[in-house]
Amino acid sequence: MTNPLLTDDLLPAFGQIRTEHMEPAIDQILGDNRAQIEQLARQQDPTWDSLAQPMQALDDRLNSAWSVISHLNGVMNNDELRSVYKRCLEKLTEYSTEVSQNAELCGAYKKLAARDDFARLSEAQRKSVSNTLRDFHLGGVDLPAEQKQHYAELSRELAELSSKFSDNVLDATQHWFRHVTDVEELSGLPESALDGARHAAQQRELDGFVITLDFPSFYPVMTYCDNRDLRRDVYEAFVTRASDMGPDAGQWDNTTVMSDILARRHALARLLGFANYAERSLATKMAPGVEDVMHFLNELAAKSRPVAQQDVAELQAFARESHGVEALEAWDIGYYSEKLRQQRYDISPETLRPWFPADRVVPGLFAVAEKLFGIQIEEQPQVETWQDDARAYRISRDGNTIAWFYLDLFARQGKRGGAWMADCRVRWRNLEGQLQLPVAFLTCNFTPPVNGKPSLLTHDEVTTLFHEFGHGLHHMLTQVEVADVSGINGVAWDAVELPSQFLENWCWHKESLALIAAHHETGEPLPEDLLDKLLAAKNFQSGMQMVRQLEFSLFDFRMHAEYNPEAPLDPLEVHRQVREEIAVVRAPAFNRFPNSFSHIFAGGYAAGYYSYKWAEVLAADAFSLFEEQGIFDPETGKSFLANILEKGGSQEPMELFKAFRGREPEVDALLRQSGITDHAA
Repeated sequence: MTNPLLTDDLLPAFGQIRTEHMEPAIDQILGDNRAQIEQLARQQDPTWDSLAQPMQALDDRLNSAWSVISHLNGVMNNDELRSVYKRCLEKLTEYSTEVSQNAELCGAYKKLAARDDFARLSEAQRKSVSNTLRDFHLGGVDLPAEQKQHYAELSRELAELSSKFSDNVLDATQHWFRHVTDVEELSGLPESALDGARHAAQQRELDGFVITLDFPSFYPVMTYCDNRDLRRDVYEAFVTRASDMGPDAGQWDNTTVMSDILARRHALARLLGFANYAERSLATKMAPGVEDVMHFLNELAAKSRPVAQQDVAELQAFARESHGVEALEAWDIGYYSEKLRQQRYDISPETLRPWFPADRVVPGLFAVAEKLFGIQIEEQPQVETWQDDARAYRISRDGNTIAWFYLDLFARQGKRGGAWMADCRVRWRNLEGQLQLPVAFLTCNFTPPVNGKPSLLTHDEVTTLFHEFGHGLHHMLTQVEVADVSGINGVAWDAVELPSQFLENWCWHKESLALIAAHHETGEPLPEDLLDKLLAAKNFQSGMQMVRQLEFSLFDFRMHAEYNPEAPLDPLEVHRQVREEIAVVRAPAFNRFPNSFSHIFAGGYAAGYYSYKWAEVLAADAFSLFEEQGIFDPETGKSFLANILEKGGSQEPMELFKAFRGREPEVDALLRQSGITDHAA
């Protein structure tokens, strides 16, 4: 039987893919690639068609298999798949290092870039070659043989450590649960959360209710549960995951994993001639330098912290005067914030849930994208997926298919937490001159439908869905035909969040909410009074939220910029220092947030978490043009499509932004949209 991971099909045959297919497929592709690279690197007079294009074909075949394996590991994790994933990851890391340090191959690319006719290549082709030469340098191609070997060892160890970090967080998250038999202990929880807790208990063949650390279970407890002791227990379990503290102390401890990751990142950066890993990180980003990032974060902090302090003072006064609570603890913040929000605006996330059923929000999201960018989106029920409630969709324009995507909305056992977009296939024109269409994976962890009741989303979850779909549109609506810079490929990491944060804005306007919101029983639109309250509460505690994100960003960046191998940094100590300088809410001594900070220790955000705020400035400023022209203004939508989404990584992000906005980005729009300027004034 043909290995389903080795076919040329655009859409993976999920019904046929088995775990035993994965490693043989990767082995075969890596073997084929190595043999072909040896031939390609020997060319005396390489051209785009004889070198760069065949290399993209090799990369695409490998990505087409690995993207599926990686995706299934994230959404259907089990011991067997995890073991295969780790072995494949080790082989891929070795291969990647081998390619990036292939001096003969690098030399062939240098010959291509030096050709007289290089300037006649398309902008996307030239950018692809430029990025490739940069990445050869960053991969250690210029190093002496002994240092190349050291680089390879560091890369392999980092891949293993990152995977271990992620596994520890997943295991710690899924192991802990609290079994509750008396519903009175869960007083205050909304019916949707109780339904979820009953369902979690049934899955474990228990009576009563089960609280877990998955976000759809954790969040309602911290926000609504009247039982302060339970809130504290759940909070402690959550913030001590994968650490030396808490109910599972030491079982999946990431403390040494973090230290080992930081040491190896620093060593790798120094090998390449950078002072630290923060400098190495910025080599592929939009921000000019370490000082620029620190200045950016500190400037935002200086403007936001007074507003955050005001937010906390108001919350403390409210808890004391209305509820007799003299000292707010960390596990009280969400609970009393929600009480204050309800008192001030007479609205809560639960109030809005009935108007955001998933089966209305999803088509509403599609309608927004269709109006903005002139596309059509249709479900394709005949396409097989990996899970019964995962769906496949086709995007078309003027009757022509331009992209596909999969949507996996709901939390379940064995699925990594959070929400993300990943590419399945990239758009490019292949060796035969045929256009391969882009395919995306979109994954969330919302509360699933339970006992015949539909999945009802909070407004925050709606914005999460829009955020990930923004990433998806960036990947799927590209018009670039060079794989290396198509869609999100080749986009500077601190600009890649622009389309995602940009699309969130359509969750906050009457005209777009009319497409998204309708009562799950009556179909009635969101009432005017609820809409007014939602918009009025938009910037509730915006200072606290801004400072919290800046805390994560500064912690990440300082930890990588200030690392000293002579006196290695303790991540917990750096986090404590940053909190002392910027945080407005005191964390308990047992808090071990860094131990589960997967974005930077197991994701792509190392020395790059600031990218969220950096791109938020771009997104807010880009959206301000829609505020001026109309949120569904067709010309503005076409301009964003043409200048941002369709261009992918084919040009520098600042050039693309200026082409759309007519000038460089300004921070004022973000402060205004966050309510910080008005609030501070």
